[in-house]
Amino acid sequence: MAKEEPIELTGSVTQVLPGTMFRVALPTGTKCSPTSLAKMRKNFIRISVGDRVNVEMSTYDLTKARITLRHT
Repeated sequence: MAKEEPIELTGSVTQVLPGTMFRVALPTGTKCSPTSLAKMRKNFIRISVGDRVNVEMSTYDLTKARITLRHT
C-alpha cells in the first residue's frame, strides 16, 4: 500500500512557542502548530513572527504540521 502524500501549504507565523513550536495562520483560515525540521535547527535558521513559511501537513491530523521552508 502506497504512503499518502502530505498536504503542502504556505502560511505566515503568528506566534513563536517554546520548544521550536510555532503557530501558523494558513490561507484557508485555519491555524496549525508546526515544528521546524531538524535540518533547519542544525543550520541555525531562525523563524520569527511575520515570516512566510511552507508547511507540510499530514492528511490524518490537520492541526499538526512541519515547517519545510522559510521565505525571505
